[in-house]
Amino acid sequence: MASEQTTQEYILHHLTNATMCMTDDGLQTNYGKGLEEANTACQEAGFWVWNIDTLGWSILLGVAFLWLFRRVAKKATTGVPSKTQAFVEMVVEFVNDNVRDSFHGKNNLIAPLGLTIFVWVFLMNLMDLVPVDFLPWVAGQIGAAATGVDPHHVYMKVVPTTDLNLPLALGLGVFVLILFYSIKVKGIGGFAKELTMQPFNHWSMIPVNFILESVTLLARPFSLALRLFGNLYAGELIFILIATLGLWQLPLHFPWAVFHILVIVLQAFIFMMLTIVYLSLAHEDH
Repeated sequence: MASEQTTQEYILHHLTNATMCMTDDGLQTNYGKGLEEANTACQEAGFWVWNIDTLGWSILLGVAFLWLFRRVAKKATTGVPSKTQAFVEMVVEFVNDNVRDSFHGKNNLIAPLGLTIFVWVFLMNLMDLVPVDFLPWVAGQIGAAATGVDPHHVYMKVVPTTDLNLPLALGLGVFVLILFYSIKVKGIGGFAKELTMQPFNHWSMIPVNFILESVTLLARPFSLALRLFGNLYAGELIFILIATLGLWQLPLHFPWAVFHILVIVLQAFIFMMLTIVYLSLAHEDH
């Protein structure tokens, strides 16, 4: 029988990832462990800790996105489109219009990249609207039936973007593309000159320019990641706090969910647009 949880334990349980790591004692997880054990289960592993719920849900949603869009593309018709085809065409056209307005270089990768970022981040954010107890409860029941552990000792965080690791990975991916295209379009010398000769175009200001431009460049992936993480983590935390009210949650849950729909779409849009703008700046050859 699962023991009763306090409010603090309930909140911490929902904010704990299912983890896996390799230590000197072999493969370790926090499955079936209490909160204190769960939070220290992989401390010895340091950096190499896998949040398997984040990986699982993000990969699953990415595959779902690819399957849906590929299926629609294969069945697309020039006649009267189905509702699904019309929706997909609307999303593609929306992204294409934003790329056309914001990207001033020539690169066939940008529009597909923008579409992938927008839809994938949107789907991961959309998991925030699933009732906070439902999927963790299902995982707990499966764990209890399969191994007999306390359901409260089975962890499942179902919103990948509330795990800082994933937004940081996306931001660093964009950062690599910024560096790649900056060097490809401007050359190493041109990129170095951009970092050292602006905004003050004088040799004596090279150290100041380099510091300012380096901070600006490095801030881009972190601002992308922290903005997405902060908004979704705060939204998820509020859903969890509302859920602690029991039956009294119903009058509060619906209006917050309606408002949070705007946050979900807006954060996906902002991540896509800033990626396009940053890559457009990387393609500018001064």
